Amino acid sequence: MAAKTQIDPKLLDGILTETINTVKVSQTQVFDISEESRQEFLRLAKELDDVKEKALEAIDRSDLLEEKSKIARSKLAQVSKHFEKYSEGDIREAYESANAIQIEMSIARQTEKQLREKRDDLERRLNGLKETVSKAESLVGQISVVLNYLSGDLLKINELVEDAKQKQEFGLQIIEAQEEERRRVSREIHDGPAQLMANVLIRSELVEKVFKEKGTQAAVSEIRDLREMVRASLREVRRIIYDLRPMALDDLGLIPTLKKYLRNVQESTGIEIELVSMGNERRFHTKMEIALFRLIQEAVQNSCKHADPKNISVKIEFTDRKVSLFIKDDGKGFDAQGQQKTNSFGLIGMRERVELLEGTLRIQSRLNYGTGVYIQIPIRDREGSE
Repeated sequence: MAAKTQIDPKLLDGILTETINTVKVSQTQVFDISEESRQEFLRLAKELDDVKEKALEAIDRSDLLEEKSKIARSKLAQVSKHFEKYSEGDIREAYESANAIQIEMSIARQTEKQLREKRDDLERRLNGLKETVSKAESLVGQISVVLNYLSGDLLKINELVEDAKQKQEFGLQIIEAQEEERRRVSREIHDGPAQLMANVLIRSELVEKVFKEKGTQAAVSEIRDLREMVRASLREVRRIIYDLRPMALDDLGLIPTLKKYLRNVQESTGIEIELVSMGNERRFHTKMEIALFRLIQEAVQNSCKHADPKNISVKIEFTDRKVSLFIKDDGKGFDAQGQQKTNSFGLIGMRERVELLEGTLRIQSRLNYGTGVYIQIPIRDREGSE
């Protein structure tokens, strides 16, 4: 029988560390490309507006000179036809005037042609930059996801290498976590950036129609609106990237991270959100803090999306044996009994997290009377302060 391959945990740690460093460098480079492309996009958009304005002025001037040219040619034809009636000075003036206007009109037309070519070139470059920004944003998000997995539980995989059964269970947990995260991200993208980009596509077709029917000025106005929609899409993508894993959780702990998150939600939604921490605040194992944060995040997001509340209260109580969470809103509420029997992604995700932590989850809600989510998670010694 062939000898069983032995894996050196230190070697595995070294490979993972080097991989993480390489990915971080790549993330920084992609982000720089994204920012440079975005700045160039804004600069070219402004330049395009200026060129279009100048092109309109050149077109107006060409039309004006065309009218002057017709008048000058008519006068020249009259002078030529009745040569004997005009003095030498009148004849020379008619010829010189017609020639000067013709030269000026030729220059104006050449200027108009150059401006049109420059406008078309800028529009092509803007389309290319828009695609570059979109791809760079997508890559930054994908790299962030990779870094989260590499920097998180994967660094501890060497602790399970010696036991085949533990390795298998760990792998299954990673797959389950990945699939759940992908489902959540797919829902976020479908409801956010995907909808916005669909609107962008529709509006881009409208710009072409407006340009043909109403002219350049109306099309420019539509392009400005389109630009705002693209900015909104970029903001939504950045929010999704942040939601994948708040980095402050590792550095600052649960309560400071919650304060920042809830403040951002309040600013973006206009909903008043109160956070109250009771008991002896403490640090927990990373998995425990992530789970508590995700439970509160899911409850708050469900409330913001479905309950239409004016106020949300988040309370967290620390005791020696358990952590208690209470999230209450004054929204429109729902039939709690009926809702829990359905395949609601939010409720299923929260219930699965609580069950994995061997805690309890209770939801109270009535139509038009708001909703309350009560969660209790037991604290084990291995989940204590780090």
